[in-house]
Amino acid sequence: MKGFPVNAIAFAAMLATPAVADDLDMKAAADLFAKSDCITCHAIDKKMVGPTFKDVAAKYRGDKGAEDRLVGKVIKGGSGVWGTAAELPHPNMKEEDIRTLV
Repeated sequence: MKGFPVNAIAFAAMLATPAVADDLDMKAAADLFAKSDCITCHAIDKKMVGPTFKDVAAKYRGDKGAEDRLVGKVIKGGSGVWGTAAELPHPNMKEEDIRTLV
């Protein structure tokens, strides 16, 4: 799985903003991303199957209800917001972990 460590490092670097760094353990977030299947379809700043983490962050910045909606979408799956590619459901993933990634 080439690129795994680079994406995890990039994820940690992306999270290292003052607003987020206070709330999250960067290493834990990077490790979670590296161990999740999110890395199959998403990257920090390179379009893959799904949108980049940066694009999602930009789209929902300032939207107070976005976190709950996105957590629900990761759990239940969905499509249509970013094109035809579907977010596969992740019903067995812990909500706390999904919130960390969202």
